[in-house]
Amino acid sequence: MSLLLVLGGAFSPLSVLGQDAETILQSARMNPTTHTATLRARIRGENASIPMTIRLKDHIVRYEFENPSQTIYLTLSPTETQLSEEVNGKMKPVSPIHRHDFLRQTGITYQDLSLGFLYWPHPVIQGEETVKTRPSCKIDLQAPASEPLYGLARVWIDKESGAILRIEGYDKKGLLLRRFEVISGQQIDGFWMLKQMRIESFLPGNSHEATSRNYLEILGKL
Repeated sequence: MSLLLVLGGAFSPLSVLGQDAETILQSARMNPTTHTATLRARIRGENASIPMTIRLKDHIVRYEFENPSQTIYLTLSPTETQLSEEVNGKMKPVSPIHRHDFLRQTGITYQDLSLGFLYWPHPVIQGEETVKTRPSCKIDLQAPASEPLYGLARVWIDKESGAILRIEGYDKKGLLLRRFEVISGQQIDGFWMLKQMRIESFLPGNSHEATSRNYLEILGKL
C-alpha cells in the first residue's frame, strides 16, 4: 500500500468522502507510523521466504534483515519519502536508480517497500470503482521526470475507511508493469494494518499473466 511499505496497506479510520486527491493521499501516507510497534514479517515468493522485523516509530519504518545484517530506513512525511540503508554498520542513502533493485534475490524492490508512488505530485481523482465489493476512489499520479521506470501510478482507496486497496504502476507507454493488492488486514493493539499484500510483475503488453508473484506478510507482534 506507504509497503507504504511497505505498510502502505495500513487501514485508516477516516472517510475520504468529499476530500480532494492530495488530502486523501496524505492520510494514507502517514497512517502506518502513527503508533509504535515491532512486528514479525516476511517476504514470501515462489522459491523462498525471507524473514524480517519491521519497527514503526515516529514516522520511521525500519526493515531489519539478518544473515547478513541489513536495515532499511523509510522516513515518511506528508510530502516525501526518504530511503537509506545500513549494511554491516555502514549507512548510505538509496539513490533513485537503485530503488528498483531487488532485495535479497526476492521479487521485492526498495521502491516496493517505500511505495514512493504515493508521493508523486499532482494527483488526480479519476472516478470511482468497486474493488473486492468496496466502493473505492481511483487516483492517478504522474511520475516525476527523474523516475527511470514508471510513467504513471494508479491507486484505489476505500471511500469509507481511507485504506489503500490496490496500486498499479505503468511504464512510460502506459503498459502495466506492477500491481500491489491488499489481500487481508488485521488488528494489532487496536489498530488495523496490513496482514498480506500481493505484489505481481507483468511484461509490458500482457496484463493477464503475471511473470512473478510475491507476498509481503505481517505475522504478528514481537
